[in-house]
Amino acid sequence: MPRVLVVEDDPDIATVIRHHLERAGHSVQHVASGRDALSAAHDARPDLVVLDLMLPGMDGTLVCQALRQDAATAGLPIIMLTARGEEADRVRGLELGADDYVVKPFSPKELVARVAALLRRADRADRPAAPAARRWLAHGPLAIDLDGHQVLADGQPVRLTAKEFLLLRYLLEHRGRVLSRDLLLSDVWGYQYTGGTRTVDVHVRRLREKIPWLAGALVTVKQFGYKLEEPAAP
Repeated sequence: MPRVLVVEDDPDIATVIRHHLERAGHSVQHVASGRDALSAAHDARPDLVVLDLMLPGMDGTLVCQALRQDAATAGLPIIMLTARGEEADRVRGLELGADDYVVKPFSPKELVARVAALLRRADRADRPAAPAARRWLAHGPLAIDLDGHQVLADGQPVRLTAKEFLLLRYLLEHRGRVLSRDLLLSDVWGYQYTGGTRTVDVHVRRLREKIPWLAGALVTVKQFGYKLEEPAAP
């Protein structure tokens, strides 16, 4: 049973989220503050966090940042939940490491669908295959262990979030093709995403920061999308 940590200080909203997630077959733990969220993330080891942005004391942005900076929780899928719907706020949350962004008021069924979609894409991290059965993708200095959910750049491990891993895998699988932002949203995020195409840009920027080789190999196609190719020879 997937374990979901819900961090929400409004008891009515928390009750609604918990009810719908439990009906969908998830085990739910609820906390109401940022500091309790960090403790629960380390002690209970959830499979996913639904994180409200506006929290007493330590707000959601700081919680998200702290989770991403800790090796034990760096790959934990995070859905940020907030009443702030402006694009700048969504982008800020994604830049801090959130995998998805849901704006209040929201449809509980949509939230459950997003939780399920993100969990489906993250669960292989906990289920590595036997060494002989592992499948790899390679391109330039990059090697992706598809079954072990690991990325190596020049032989060194790179720590990616679940969504970053899936985006990188998709780019490698379709290298040489020009991929539109709408196509990436549809195929990587797995459903009709309402967060806007800036979501793709934020995740691409994070990949380039974590894997500097991509700065030359992952080309921006103006007003359209991206193309992964070999970097130009010096």
